[in-house]
Amino acid sequence: MPVRFYVDADLLGVAKILISVRADVTYPGDPGGPGVDGLPRAPCSIQPGDKDTDWIPQVASNGWVTITRDRRIQSRPAERQAVIANGARVLALDARRQLRKWDQLEIIVRQWGKFEELSELAGPWIYRATRSGCTKVL
Repeated sequence: MPVRFYVDADLLGVAKILISVRADVTYPGDPGGPGVDGLPRAPCSIQPGDKDTDWIPQVASNGWVTITRDRRIQSRPAERQAVIANGARVLALDARRQLRKWDQLEIIVRQWGKFEELSELAGPWIYRATRSGCTKVL
C-alpha cells in the first residue's frame, strides 16, 4: 500500500505507533522496513530537523496528507504560503492545550474515517481535528 499520510516531527511518538498498524503512514526520519501489510515500506527522505517550508513542498508533491500538532501552521505567513503554493493538505490536531501522546492518538483514531474522506480532496487546505470532528481553517 503506498504512503498517503505523513506524520510531522511534532508527533513522532504517535507516528511510530501508527506505522505499526497502518501501511500508508510515514514520518520524518522513517528508516523504512517491513510494513504491516508484509510489503516493504520505503524510507522517508524528510528528516526531523527540516524546516516546515522545506518539507511541505515535498509532502505535497508526493500527494501525502500531513498530520501535525502545529496549530499555527495556517497563521505563520511562510508556512501558510507553502501550503497554498504547493496545494498541500494538512490535518492539524487541536493543540490549544498540551496534549499527551494518548490524547493525540485518540483524536487521530476517532477522526481517521474523516481523514480518509478528506484525503480524497484536492488541496490546498488545512483542517483542525478535535475529538468531536474536523473544521476547515484554510
